[in-house]
Amino acid sequence: MNKKYHIQKSPFIVPTTDGKLIEEHFGLASINSDISVARMIAPPKWSEPFQVPEFDEYTYIIKGKKQFIIDDDTIVLSVGESIKIEKGTRIQYSNPFGEECEYISVCMPAFSIDLVNREE
Repeated sequence: MNKKYHIQKSPFIVPTTDGKLIEEHFGLASINSDISVARMIAPPKWSEPFQVPEFDEYTYIIKGKKQFIIDDDTIVLSVGESIKIEKGTRIQYSNPFGEECEYISVCMPAFSIDLVNREE
């Protein structure tokens, strides 16, 4: 019998070198999915280079704060707030604050390092 649901009990832990925890529940690394859903924990003082992703990304803050630099705007989201970043947008994600930030990220289409387009 083909089940019409999938319970994820063992998310894929994406290897990182910057101290950020990425637990992919659905996506290309865990189960082949059209979207990716991941729980993330960004440590204090963490940041990524600017990037221009080829996917829409939705972020929901569970704990702490997260900073987004989008074009010329600096936006800080706190617990209970969310944002949608449209594909093709130049953005930098960071946590310049003194506490970790826990959040959920949903990417559509699914996250792939080939679609991130990080600046050197």
